[in-house]
Amino acid sequence: MAATPAQERVAVVDPRFVGHLHLLRLALTDPRFPAAAAPGALTVQPEARAALLSATAKIPVGAGTAHLTDVLTDTLTESLERADIGLHRVEPGTLVATVALTPAQREDAREAVAAVDDEAVRLRTAVKSRDGFFTTFCISPYSRYLARWCARRGLTPNQVTTASLLTALIAAGCAATGTRGGFIAAGVLLLFSFVLDCTDGQLARYSLQYSTMGAWLDATFDRAKEYAYYAGLALGAARCGDDVWLLALGAMVLQTCRHVVDFAFNEANHDATANTSPTAALSDKLDSVGWTVWVRRMIVLPIGERWAMIAVLTSLTSPRIVFYALLVGCALAACYTTAGRVLRSVTRHARRTDRAAQALADLADSGPLAGLIAKGPASRGAAGAPLLAVAGVVFLMTQLLLNGAGSWWPVLGAVIYTLFAGAAVARPLKGALDWLVPPLFRAAEYGTVLLLAARADAPGALPAAFGLVAAVAYHHYDTVYRIRGGTGAPPRWLVWATGGHEGRVLVVTVLAAALSPSGFTLALTALAVVLALLVLTESIRFWVSSGAPAVHDEGEPA
Repeated sequence: MAATPAQERVAVVDPRFVGHLHLLRLALTDPRFPAAAAPGALTVQPEARAALLSATAKIPVGAGTAHLTDVLTDTLTESLERADIGLHRVEPGTLVATVALTPAQREDAREAVAAVDDEAVRLRTAVKSRDGFFTTFCISPYSRYLARWCARRGLTPNQVTTASLLTALIAAGCAATGTRGGFIAAGVLLLFSFVLDCTDGQLARYSLQYSTMGAWLDATFDRAKEYAYYAGLALGAARCGDDVWLLALGAMVLQTCRHVVDFAFNEANHDATANTSPTAALSDKLDSVGWTVWVRRMIVLPIGERWAMIAVLTSLTSPRIVFYALLVGCALAACYTTAGRVLRSVTRHARRTDRAAQALADLADSGPLAGLIAKGPASRGAAGAPLLAVAGVVFLMTQLLLNGAGSWWPVLGAVIYTLFAGAAVARPLKGALDWLVPPLFRAAEYGTVLLLAARADAPGALPAAFGLVAAVAYHHYDTVYRIRGGTGAPPRWLVWATGGHEGRVLVVTVLAAALSPSGFTLALTALAVVLALLVLTESIRFWVSSGAPAVHDEGEPA
């Protein structure tokens, strides 16, 4: 092992190992874990090599120690597990992995290996363990074979992910033509893009080609594809004389806020202890009844069902109907999921960790103004973070609805909102409902841009607002995926350079009050370009050079 280059992994395999080749792949080549083990096989990544050396040095030699080296891999595995370095034990399942100590055991093991189709198991496990109804029954039955076809031709998951993005962008371009033929082509291409989107993850699992870059591309491209398609539909509708930019922007705002609810709740409860929620118990009971599992997964309108609906309605109806269906479906799904999570939160007795509180603070995206207020004496006794956030949002929305662009009252609303936002994050977000704070902030910021653009009475205001919200939403999604990757939030300088949510709200309201409608449109466009360049540049720099662990999404996003 000492002769192996420091940057390489090390594997230990018992020469008496008998088992399936795919199980060895799982134990020895999966890059997601610092160490992994199966019966008779063990591997460590560079960061865990010191622990393996230490475990090897601790094995005693001499009389009475033969049992420790008879199956050396098992002894080393137990030692690494005690060292708490993140060892992953591969569960064989229907596959076979054993150390044959006698000829009879070897013969029995070989018969067991021959009885199980290694390739069939590999194909089956390439599919996510938890997916939506449409994906499970309409896509995965054949996309897994497409994944195998790609693997045998040396294609990588990242290449398939990029192909999916390009296909979706072409679909958006077809939708932008505004013709019936273009809409039909857009629907077909959007479905094919989703097939490729499923294939890239299945290819990663089939060939164990997990990577940090791949996880980031897979996550962010899904949002880029969907929101680009919204823009294509809006452009196509405009060619037909129907302005649906407000609906397109509303759909993007609603979908993004739904995701923030999901992300914030999951992070708040990522490592919470003592979950005694009766709501969770009821959910588990419902999941024990087969048909309710699929109904509940479809109610939340996950990506498979959503894209299928968009594709079919695009081909058969109009962009306006597509967006109406999206808004109604996503609104119902948001009410269902949010209500369930609120019930779980208020009926459970759990202790939130410092890590969870920090994740929620990062998701809040508070800038320098909120940070300054949070440190002030007036905020130190503040309690009830969700109530403070709601109060700020309500005051801001009231001013926006009553006054709109050209008035300075929304600026006052933004100032009051900033004060409440700072007070809301003055204490660690460890309360039962504190996970609601980030989505409330997102709704306030995106809603401010939407309402001011809608009332600006300028032809290009809503498309410019769409671009601005898309740029900011990318920043928020990027924050989520960095936290999921275990690398923490974006650097503080980036959050401050972008102003934080409260700073952007103030800037947009001031621009709307001070500028003419056409000037406001230009300002929104410029702000969108600057923010997009800033967050994209930093995001690409980070993910290309990141040392984040290799991960891949194992559950279908909403």
